[in-house]
Amino acid sequence: MEKVKPYNKLLYARALTPKVSDMIKIKENYPSLPTKKIKNIHKIINNLDKLKSRINMTTKGLSRKQIIIPMDNDNKTKFMALSNDYIANLNKTLKNIKSNVIVDYAYIDQNSIIIVTNKITFLSDLQIIKNYI
Repeated sequence: MEKVKPYNKLLYARALTPKVSDMIKIKENYPSLPTKKIKNIHKIINNLDKLKSRINMTTKGLSRKQIIIPMDNDNKTKFMALSNDYIANLNKTLKNIKSNVIVDYAYIDQNSIIIVTNKITFLSDLQIIKNYI
């Protein structure tokens, strides 16, 4: 009689993804549980019920919350070097006139600096920002 060579291919359960193989292990350990309960246990163990955090801010192009200030490259670099101080001072100035607008941040564009606010700015707010800068 000939010896039978061992079967080298993986079994179906071993070839599955880890998530499915974990579910199969739970089913093997608790054969009396219904499938729905096994799925729930698997979700709890792997934290699959938690919602993934998402960024809510998506803009394409310009919005009305952006203030574009044309500047040359030398002034842009000087402004951005002290941008934290400028933003803090702008917010103090806007607060002094009892405005609800707050400057969130500023960034450099090709030919300008763009200041982003939390709300749409009124003409009086724009005038204050213009005078400050």
